[in-house]
Amino acid sequence: MSEVSAATGPAARLPTSESQTSLRELALLFLKLGTIAFGGPAAHIGMMEDEVVRRRHWLTREQFLDYVGATNLIPGPNSTELAIHIGLARRGWRGLVVAGICFILPAALIVGVIARAYVRFGKLPAAQGILYGIKPVVIAVVIQALWGLSRSAVKSRWLAVLGIVSVAAVALGANELAVLAGAAAAAVVGTIIKRRSAPTTSPTEGGDLSARLPFSMLKAGSTAIGAGVSAVAAPFSLIKLFLVFLKIGAVLFGSGYVLLAFLRADLVQGLGWLTEQQLLDAVAVGQVTPGPVFTTATFIGYVLGRAPGAIAATVGIFLPSFVFVAISGPLVPRIRRSPLASAALDGVNVASLALMVVVAVQLARAALVDPLAIFLGLASAILLLRFRVNSAWLVIAGAAIGLFASARFIQR
Repeated sequence: MSEVSAATGPAARLPTSESQTSLRELALLFLKLGTIAFGGPAAHIGMMEDEVVRRRHWLTREQFLDYVGATNLIPGPNSTELAIHIGLARRGWRGLVVAGICFILPAALIVGVIARAYVRFGKLPAAQGILYGIKPVVIAVVIQALWGLSRSAVKSRWLAVLGIVSVAAVALGANELAVLAGAAAAAVVGTIIKRRSAPTTSPTEGGDLSARLPFSMLKAGSTAIGAGVSAVAAPFSLIKLFLVFLKIGAVLFGSGYVLLAFLRADLVQGLGWLTEQQLLDAVAVGQVTPGPVFTTATFIGYVLGRAPGAIAATVGIFLPSFVFVAISGPLVPRIRRSPLASAALDGVNVASLALMVVVAVQLARAALVDPLAIFLGLASAILLLRFRVNSAWLVIAGAAIGLFASARFIQR
């Protein structure tokens, strides 16, 4: 399916050339997204799709989907790695660094300020009103992304079936990596059956399957690195703090709940550096602030070692993402040139969208709690899908409405 036909609106066109994307453009875009991207990876991906595919035409939908799929095959925060992939695709190594840092930096600074207040006053600043107004907008952003991306990802009836099965599997509690691997394998099997039923297929179409190996090697290696957590208490040091978060960033697949399990095993049970309550407060801050949830590390680092600790923890947990994307990014186009490897990536893509569907449903249950929230969600969806209003303005408007509504409630 043509990428141009998949785009919405009469102004759809192919991506602009790499030379037309400046480092300043990359920096400004990801600084903005890092400041307003509430709602977790699914929402972040939705905002990036709106900015990078719909508005700026830097990538086609298929290219964007391929990078989304690739981020699901390596450890680390998916939305951050997607930002790094986009930077690498648009401006090479310098773009990789600029996009990644600019997406992480605003969230890390916000979390650092909150951590300073937490250390000083012993409690978290209230943000319920802002989140109340933003959450319904986030649901609309995810729906917009799913609507557009699914039209490029679901290229056949077989992929549609895989997508539906993947949604059901994730909803029933299946492991995310198992669902991704199963969809990839099923897509390859479907392609093999289709090719065997077409005798005119060229024998050279099999391509080089070695393009898939680096992802498998990364997963196997990261699993080995993560085996075992020391139960011996140790005195606090910045180097040890950096190494703990470097390990977590190098091995962690999955959601924020998985991050919580790693942090508890290492910092509460293993090293005794944090209390259970401090850990829960840290994860809460990572959830309610914009940008990647992994900025939980910034909060913990500041609580343990003030500014130097915040820097050490933040660099440690995000550094592996830059390395993994630098290794895997150039392989994505090669995978597309191999029919079987390309089929596997198609399966991963539809399974990735299935993960987003389940997350969107879970978010909707938590966000659409009353008539005003439902109205915000519906209005945002209409403005995004029909009038293509920039999601950034809707997030800001949602935050303002949430603050106003909470102030009115408090006055009563």
